[in-house]
Formats: sequence, C-alpha cells, structure tokens
Amino acid sequence: MTTVTIVVVSIACFLVGATASYVLFKHGLRTKYEGILKDAEAEAEVIKKNKLLEVKEKFLNKKADLEKEVAARNQKIQQAENKLKQREMVLGQRQEELQRKRQETEAIRENLEVQLGVIDKKKEELEHLQRQEIEKLETISGLSAEEAKERMVESLKEEARTQAQSFINDIMDEAKLTANKEAKRIVIQTIQRVATETAIENSVTVFHIESDEIKGRIIGREGRNIRALEAATGVEIVVDDTPEAIVLSAFDPVRREIARLALHQLVTDGRIHPARIEEVVTKVRKQVEEEIIETGKRTTIDLGIHGLHPELIRIIGKMKYRSSYGQNLLQHARETANLCAVMASELGLNPKKAKRAGLLHDIGKVPDEEPELPHALYGMKLAEKYKEKPDICNAIGAHHDETEMTSLLAPIVQVCDAISGARPGARREIVEAYIKRLNDLEQLAMSYPGVTKTYAIQAGRELRVIVGADKIDDKQTENLSGEIAKKIQDEMTYPGQVKITVIRETRAVSYAK
Repeated sequence: MTTVTIVVVSIACFLVGATASYVLFKHGLRTKYEGILKDAEAEAEVIKKNKLLEVKEKFLNKKADLEKEVAARNQKIQQAENKLKQREMVLGQRQEELQRKRQETEAIRENLEVQLGVIDKKKEELEHLQRQEIEKLETISGLSAEEAKERMVESLKEEARTQAQSFINDIMDEAKLTANKEAKRIVIQTIQRVATETAIENSVTVFHIESDEIKGRIIGREGRNIRALEAATGVEIVVDDTPEAIVLSAFDPVRREIARLALHQLVTDGRIHPARIEEVVTKVRKQVEEEIIETGKRTTIDLGIHGLHPELIRIIGKMKYRSSYGQNLLQHARETANLCAVMASELGLNPKKAKRAGLLHDIGKVPDEEPELPHALYGMKLAEKYKEKPDICNAIGAHHDETEMTSLLAPIVQVCDAISGARPGARREIVEAYIKRLNDLEQLAMSYPGVTKTYAIQAGRELRVIVGADKIDDKQTENLSGEIAKKIQDEMTYPGQVKITVIRETRAVSYAK
C-alpha cells in the first residue's frame, strides 16, 4: 500500500468521523432546541394563565366598584324621590290651606261689605243728626259754625300762648337754677386764672428832647425838614411851646412808631436834612416790619401755638400797634386766647384749638387795605385764605353774631372776648357815647305800650322797666321782658350783657287828714 493510498484512506476516515460527529452534534442541538422550546411554551402558558387571572381579578374589582357606585346613585335617586314626594305633599297641604284661607277671605270680604253698607247708612244718619244739632246750636247761639269755630280757635290760641309762655318761663327758671351756678363758677374761675393788663388808647405820641434848640433843627430852613419828615412818615408833627417835647399826631400807631424811631435816630446822629430823613425813615420802616414779624413769632411761641401761616404771624405782630376802645389789641388777643384755653379745658374741649381761635379772633381789625366787611367776617375770610380749620374760621366770624355758630368754639370765643373787653379798666368809653347808650336803652324800653318809667342802672348793665298795673297783666309782663331783651340784642351794641327787669305793682295811696 502506498503512501498516497494511506493518506487518502486517512482522509476518508477523517471525513467519515467528522460527518458522523456533525450528525451527532446536529441531532444533539435539535434535541436541546426542542427542549428549550418546550420549556418556553410551558412558561408562556403559565404567564398567560397568570395574566388571565390578573385581568379577571381586575375585571371583578371594577365590576364590584361599579356595582357599589350604581347602588350609591340609586340610593341618592331614591332619597331625591322621597324628598320630592315630601315636597309634593307639603305643597298639596299648602295649596289646600291657601284655598281654605281664600274661601275664608271671600267670606270675610262679603261680611265686611255688608257691615260697610250698614256703617254708611249709620254715618248718613249721624251726619243728618249732626246737621240738625248744628242748626239748633246756631239758632240758639245766633252764630254760624264758622264764626263759632273762629272764636274757639282764637280762644285756644290765646290759652296755648299763655300756657306756652308760662312753660317757657318755668323751663328757663329751672335751667337758671341748675346752670347759672356752674356757668358763674367757670367764668369766674377763668377770669381769676388769667392775669390782665390795661392800656389806654392814644392818637398822639410825645417825643422828648434834651433842649428846645433841637426844635429848630427839626423844623429846618423854611420848614423843609419837618415837611420832609411829615411826607415820609404820614404823621403830623406838632412843634409848639411845650418845653422839651414834640407831639407826633396820627391815628395809625405804626406810623407814629416809625416817626418816633426816625426822629430819635436823626436827633442822635445830628444830621437832619431831607435826604437823610428819607433814608432814615426807610430804614426804620424796615426795622418796624421786622419787629412786627418778630413780635408775632414771639407771641405764638409764648402761647404755644404752632403752624400758623407767616402772613397771620405778621398780622398778629401788627396788633401790638393797634388798640380798640383804649385796649391794646395784641394784649386783648393774648388775654382772650388764655381765657378761651381755660374755659375750654373746664368744659372738656380742646384748649389748644380754643387758644388758637381766641388769638386770631380780631385779625380783621388790622387789615392791609380797608375792607367793606365787618372785622369779624373779614377775619374769617383771612383765616380761610390761610388754611385755618373750619371750626376756627367759624369762631372768628361768629364772635359778634354776624354768622351762624357751627361749633362749640364759637360761643367760647364770644364769651371770652366779652370778658376781656368788659372787665373793669380794660376799655375806655367816651362819656358822650356812654350817655347816649344809656339814653338809647331807656328810650327803647319806653317805646313799648304800657311802660311808664325806665331806668338804666349799673353802668348800663341792667335796665329796670316799670309798667302800669292797669295796662299790662302778669303774663304780658313776662312777654315784655323777653321782647325788650331781644330788641336790645338785635339793635344795640354793648359790652357784656344787659339784664332787663320789668316791674308791675299796684299801689293804693290815701291820706289821713
């Protein structure tokens, strides 16, 4: 056997072995694959059964939930049906009751119609009887019904008037008993707690000089210096034989003060000529304006009043150079402010607002231009212009009853203004004006019928009126006192208050001979 043959045989054997091995391997692989496939199918069957069971369980749960929800809805529907049935029953009962009441109402209406018919008949019979009685009364009295009615109305009016007057007097007496004591206490305490100062009004200022030689220098050559000084200041300068004195005459105190200060500087400096006079007067006028503002500021600080408009402060400062009936206006305003604060605190009101209103109540007396309004109303306009509060503006305008009072500050300012002006020594009244006021009081009371004599006593604070007993009765006497008081209040101007006492008495006089 050759080598090739051996090799071929070897290869053939190898191929046979390899083929047999491949066949065996393939058979083994198919067997393994089939086992895996069977396992997978078995596992898939198990999973399928599990999923079916889960789905079936969820379905059963959903079904149970739906059955519960359906049962709940059915229960609600049943409850709603029950409520509707109850409402139907209630509505049916109400309808039956309404029908019954309607029938009762119809029966009552028919009954009322019958009764109204009976009433109408009785009313006609009553009116007929009343007409017959009126005719009988008219025949007996000789008066018609209208005339009797008028007489009765007049009688009732007179009786009501008398009773009303008596009732008013009783109320006033009772009010005086209860309120007069307390009012007097408050007013007296207010006056006692506030210190007062007095001042006298002057229209002239006396300028003192060291020697009469200065008079000639003030007059100047041919009077040119004195004419320049009068023209610059608006003050009349009287140079006469009065030793060591020159009189400055003007009704405006500010001008007199400017002239006095200018003269003092000119005399002290020694240079007196027209140009120098104009320069000094201009300088002094500025100084006085600054002093006015400073006085206003100092006054508001002393009184504790803040937030005033600068123009109001300037007006307050100008009060220093003004006077009213001999009373310095600034002192009067300060005194009124303090009185208002005390009285307001006694009455439980705001003392700061009262003090503010009291200080500003006379600002209308120092205008920069002459107004056509009374000083109270002009002062109210100024206060409104410079943004003061409405109650303070009303108190300023109403303190002389020239506008209606709308707050409790107004009567307090009015009373304190009267206290400050009416206290002894506060103001100087001209004798002629004083006598004329007393005569006017007496003549006003004499103008009433039945008055026989009148006497103004206590410096015009009381008016005694004597009436004839045969001309006026007691009721008319009470009415007369009130009428005279009202007329005096409406027509006259006076400080404080005036007491009117009407006296009616019967005197029997006989003589033993």
